[in-house]
Amino acid sequence: MERLLPAAIIVAVLMVLLALMLLGWRRRARSQAELPRPAAPPASLGEPLWRGDGLYVATTRGGDQLDRITVHGLGFRARCAIAVHPEGIVLSLRGNDDVFVPGGSLRAAGRATWAIDRVVEPGGLVVLDWMLDELPVDSYLRLSPESSRAMLDATTTVLTPATPEGSPE
Repeated sequence: MERLLPAAIIVAVLMVLLALMLLGWRRRARSQAELPRPAAPPASLGEPLWRGDGLYVATTRGGDQLDRITVHGLGFRARCAIAVHPEGIVLSLRGNDDVFVPGGSLRAAGRATWAIDRVVEPGGLVVLDWMLDELPVDSYLRLSPESSRAMLDATTTVLTPATPEGSPE
């Protein structure tokens, strides 16, 4: 009996904390409801330059690694298949719709060490800097070191499209 009251107080405090976290998540989702939905992959994509699997960590507002985008299936960590095509990058997030990052929206690709709640070895995350309509965003992916190198090499091809023959560089 003497342990029942402290246990009940701890359970009540934990339930209040969980309720506050849920309210905060819902408020963030409501405040981001106007953000545009990421594009779906077009049916006419060319053969992938690179394909692999990894972990989708998060998408944040550009330059702010703590401001998670929570809407349109971008809010939760997930296993993903990644395909780099000449037209852009397809992120197939398990349990969500595919996300297409058009080549024209992709601004940079590189490495990061942390994002929101994930800290890894230096350069252990791949970060894609892209535009979601007019909003700059960063998407973070966790891949094996070999896959990271191969993906970044393929992404460089998307970032620097081939110059048409006969035109000056």
